[in-house]
Amino acid sequence: MSSNSINTNSGAIIALQNLNVTSTSLLSTQNEISTGLAVSGAKDNGAIWNIAQNSRASISSLDAVKQSLQRAQSTVDVAVSAGQTISDLLNQIKAKSVAGSDNSLDTVSRKALNNDVQALIAQIQKIVATADFNGANIIKTSASTIYALANASGGSKLTILPANLGVGNSGGAISFTAAASFTTATTAATFLSLVNTSIIAVNSAVAKLGTASNAITTHLNFISNLQDSLTQGVGNLVDADVAKESAQLTALQTKQQLGVQALSIANSSKQGLLSLFR
Repeated sequence: MSSNSINTNSGAIIALQNLNVTSTSLLSTQNEISTGLAVSGAKDNGAIWNIAQNSRASISSLDAVKQSLQRAQSTVDVAVSAGQTISDLLNQIKAKSVAGSDNSLDTVSRKALNNDVQALIAQIQKIVATADFNGANIIKTSASTIYALANASGGSKLTILPANLGVGNSGGAISFTAAASFTTATTAATFLSLVNTSIIAVNSAVAKLGTASNAITTHLNFISNLQDSLTQGVGNLVDADVAKESAQLTALQTKQQLGVQALSIANSSKQGLLSLFR
């Protein structure tokens, strides 16, 4: 009978099989606890691992999108700040031009006002020339349109149009030239008309830049939220339930100890056969 066979110990074989199963489960549980991942590789669950890896690629790509948006935002914010300053300087130029158009003003006083206007125009030129971030300046003459990445694939972009705030440039917001001046009440009135036109155009251009900055901020917040959602989604797919696995670990350790004892008993059961030969 098989139960009395000395060549095959069926009880020991079964006990060893059960012990191996328990040891494999214990190793898997220990790995989940140590890594915090229920799916740490393709062998654990190929389909889930594939989905998680694709999502991880998107999450990593969104870092580049955020950096692109942040660079664009900084460039536009510098332009907005410069534009607001130029608008303030234009208001000062307007005040001095209004004073210069007064017929009762003497020549010396009008010349002093004109000198102040020249200094303010030079300030505007300096601001336009230095309003750059990371080499990008969108308010200078012939400034280029800038583009910011809008999605992980790079197929969508945010477009930020430049605003030409240079002095005396064709198609620019400021109508008068760098050499503009007045020596009489009449020429001051003519210059004042150009200043008024410039103020309206500059304020409109700066307002558009402010709108573009807000659009970038909104999209940047969306990308951050999207990245957080994808990260959470990956976690839902691959993260281990550490509390559950800890409880499972205790159970498997107990089961392993019992399996070792069962194997030991099965191995010693053949010792009873020796008594038949005493």
